[in-house]
Amino acid sequence: MKASIHPEYKEVEIACACGATLTSKSTKHDIRLDICSVCHPFFTGTQKIIDTEGRVERFMKKYAKK
Repeated sequence: MKASIHPEYKEVEIACACGATLTSKSTKHDIRLDICSVCHPFFTGTQKIIDTEGRVERFMKKYAKK
């Protein structure tokens, strides 16, 4: 590999808006996230299904095992 054509690959601090940080390697200098696995509703178990038209109930009724 040619040494002068590749970007520098170094350790960076990845910061989320919730305050969580982790260390990884990247060619970028600074990485900021809006949401991460610490604060994402799917991973924290706080995800809620908002159903205003009864679609979930219709789906469950249609494909329920008899």
